[in-house]
Amino acid sequence: MPAPTPLSALAVHPLPAPAGSRTTTALPPVLLLHGFASSAREDFDGWADALAAAGRDAYLIDLPGHGDSPAVAGAGASTTAVVAALAASLATVVDATGADRVDVIGYSLGARLAWELPAATGRVRRLVLGGLSPFEPFAGMDVVAVARAVDGEPPADPFAGMMAGMVSGPGRDTDSLLALVTGLGSQPFAPEDPAAARPDVPTLFVAGVDDAMTQGLEGLTAIVPDARLARVPGDHLGALHSPAFRDAALAFLA
Repeated sequence: MPAPTPLSALAVHPLPAPAGSRTTTALPPVLLLHGFASSAREDFDGWADALAAAGRDAYLIDLPGHGDSPAVAGAGASTTAVVAALAASLATVVDATGADRVDVIGYSLGARLAWELPAATGRVRRLVLGGLSPFEPFAGMDVVAVARAVDGEPPADPFAGMMAGMVSGPGRDTDSLLALVTGLGSQPFAPEDPAAARPDVPTLFVAGVDDAMTQGLEGLTAIVPDARLARVPGDHLGALHSPAFRDAALAFLA
């Protein structure tokens, strides 16, 4: 994968389509947004050949506090407007591409943020939301217990222990990830709220058949105009790396 370029404050890994492979219909570039405690390389590096075969220019984006992107501002403290701030940072990437329209693929946390982009930019043509949880997984999480578990204190809650392992893994910015958990938990994802903005572009939801985090996604699909749901093999991680996910996403964007 090419070295990241400073298209915006975020690290962006461009994957230009090979010469002569671009579609004659001039489809827009594809932005890919990875999941929590991961990176563009980890989640989407295996997509390069499929994107090239489809003739699509693509940009793989490291979210704030992930991969090669900068730390989250105010890491270690409560981030009360984290969703708006993350969406704004992604909107700058859309601006920096110079494209009139973009297609967006997000997975897990990336899908949660991609949900916001049609309203934030007005330039999203089509949207693929993979592994999106209809509920907020960080709501009610004891971030103090997670931080103590990172420091070696055995947690009473197994979920806190699992989360501690995620945020403190090799190459992870633990303070930034804890700040994101705090901020996201303080602004729970509530897509069924009548006052909540919803994507107003053609949207494909993709979920693993064994992914417990996506239970209830059928109901969410029903309230988004021009949306459909595809199930692919695997649990939350398995679906991400499933060729069926790549195939469904790129076929939908074509």
